[in-house]
Amino acid sequence: MESVMKPIRIMKNDREEEDGGEPLSPMSRLFHKPDSNVYIIAMLGFAAPINPEVVKHHFAHTFAKHPRFSSLQVVDEKHGGELRRVKTEVNIDNHVIIPRLDPNMDSPDKFVEDYVSNLSKTTISMSIPLWDFHVLEVKTSEAEATAVLRVHHSIGDGISLMSLLLSCSRQVSDPESLPTIPTARKSNRSKKNNESLLGFLRFLLIKLGLLVLLCWNTGVDVVMFVLTFFFLNDTENPLKAQKLGPSARRFVHTTLSFDDVKLVKNAMAVTVNDVLVGVTQAALSRYLNRKYGMCRDENDDGSRVKNNLPKNIRFRASYVVNTRPFSKIQTCGFPTQTSICYSNLPGPREQVSFCGYPLAFIAPSCFGQPNALFVHVVSYVNKIKIILAVDETMIPDPQQLCDDFQISLKLIKDATP
Repeated sequence: MESVMKPIRIMKNDREEEDGGEPLSPMSRLFHKPDSNVYIIAMLGFAAPINPEVVKHHFAHTFAKHPRFSSLQVVDEKHGGELRRVKTEVNIDNHVIIPRLDPNMDSPDKFVEDYVSNLSKTTISMSIPLWDFHVLEVKTSEAEATAVLRVHHSIGDGISLMSLLLSCSRQVSDPESLPTIPTARKSNRSKKNNESLLGFLRFLLIKLGLLVLLCWNTGVDVVMFVLTFFFLNDTENPLKAQKLGPSARRFVHTTLSFDDVKLVKNAMAVTVNDVLVGVTQAALSRYLNRKYGMCRDENDDGSRVKNNLPKNIRFRASYVVNTRPFSKIQTCGFPTQTSICYSNLPGPREQVSFCGYPLAFIAPSCFGQPNALFVHVVSYVNKIKIILAVDETMIPDPQQLCDDFQISLKLIKDATP
């Protein structure tokens, strides 16, 4: 079954009209803390050359009119110094950045990677709405042009921003239609089972069992999350978050075949998310063992090697965004007991156009969190993008980790009966 992304409906806030500002939610305020000053960054690869002026015009009539994209975040002393959103006029030239680039540069892919990484070293001035859009008119191995949307996390989460992005997009095959995203398919078994009382009772028991299992798993996840936040720690390992505060990030991404993922999913009777989490675990295991697992034994003559990693490493990933029901948990800060953050989002099932130009890929990520590794997963048409945001002081070779994702999926697929 497919669901169509509906246009966004904007509701007026009574308190905003009365006193000229809307207070930020607790989660929005969290993302302004020194150790949680988080930005969302989305790389958009275009399948055709783009006209920057067309992009600027598009943003002036879409994003710039959205309440959160046209509001300042100011400290209101009248309300105890709380942060509030105040409506302001948007100067589109402050937000749509079009740098002059050399079309004959030696390595366009490396330039784009460095450009996006450098954005994580800076922040957006609080004197303007906290977003900007960078248009890079340079051809890379994956796209004819690349754009980068940078948004402070206090404006919205990944799901809301993906919804906004898709509401401003259209299907390439049908320019009048909004994109569709994958949803759970309804089973036809209920109709067949309802033909008899026995079949109906069996169907009812199965549904009840699944509900109990969902509640149990959700309860266990909540308890484990709380215990991890207060007591439990990952085994010490090279990827574990350090209490050193946010640092610059390098963003790399690789592409997996959605058909290969679904092949494993169907063969093992699991979910797509289960497969992707398994691939992530396998890729991290390969990377850690290759890079840190073996070292020379200094007490020996150098002819022997030993494993330098602790056995049975326990990874408790922080699922900052999880699209399963009842499992979206918000906390008062980014936990540093965990080794990685993990996020997954469903993307459109067909190719879409943005600003009138077809998109080749969508690659969102984050920076500002203390974790050394943030893994983002997003689907688009028949592909899955794995995006890694890494602290280069701890993961200096992120492209090798991308290769480990490719190899891990292949190994799992080849082992699938």
